[in-house]
Order: sequence, then C-alpha cells, then structure tokens
Amino acid sequence: MKVGIIMGSTSDLPVMQEAIDILKGFDIEVEVDIVSAHRTPDKLFDYGKHAHTRGIAVIIAGAGGAAHLPGMVASLSPLPVIGVPVKSRNSIDGWDSILSILQMPGGVPVATVALDGAKNAGILAAQIIGTSDKCVLDKVLVYKEGLKQKVIEGAKSVHKK
Repeated sequence: MKVGIIMGSTSDLPVMQEAIDILKGFDIEVEVDIVSAHRTPDKLFDYGKHAHTRGIAVIIAGAGGAAHLPGMVASLSPLPVIGVPVKSRNSIDGWDSILSILQMPGGVPVATVALDGAKNAGILAAQIIGTSDKCVLDKVLVYKEGLKQKVIEGAKSVHKK
C-alpha cells in the first residue's frame, strides 16, 4: 500500500515534505505529484478517480489559499483524504485554507490537520494503513513510544534544575 501526496503547487513542497519524510520513516511508499484544482482540473479529475487503482490507500492533499484540492479529490475518490491547509503568501493568515478544507458538506469527508501540519497528516495516514498492516502498526507503536520517552526525558531534565 502507498500514500498519494498531492499539492497545488511546488511552493507547497517545503510543508508537504514533512509528510513524505515521516511516511518514508515508516517504510510506506509515497507517490508525490503536483495537482492544481484550478490550473489542472483534468489532471485532478483523473487523479481522484483512479488513485485507488494504482495501489494508493490514503491521499494527503495540501493546498493554500482557496484550498479546493482536498475537497475536490475527496469528491472523486473512494479513498480517505487528509487535507493539509498550507499558509501561502496570498493567504489570510491561513484561515482561508483551514476553513476551505474543514467545512466540507455532508457526504464528502476530509480529515483536516493543523495549518502546515503535514507531519501529522503523514502519521494519520500511517495509522490508517496500520489498521490492516501489522508491520506498519508496529512501527506506529514504536514511534508513539518514542514520543512518550522524549517527554519523560524532558521531565527529568526539568526536575534536575
């Protein structure tokens, strides 16, 4: 199984790279592409309708500004879609992107992470895949244990002061 990671333009790549990196850390294959809802609608329709036929299990879609990409791909695909609102240079502090992705109509769900939260999108995609892939689930468990250990070590350093 692999995760499809799409974004509206190359300017979104620095944010979306965090999803790519975390998924590769879980040994999950990623397919990355630029798919603009407004500039390449035919490509968007093809991607949304056919991603599941290429072995993609989850789609992560990052978009800034009007941020139609996650919702549009969710309207076309039977796969779970995770939207990453990206704070773009023409953004209204990112709120336009957040609300465009978050406020989906009934019947067209998009899981939405925090502004520029591609890392969490990658972790959520791994958790979804982990529901049917024990190897990935085990890696997620190890990752979460590592988070716990970081907090415990941090607490020890605070108590020493």
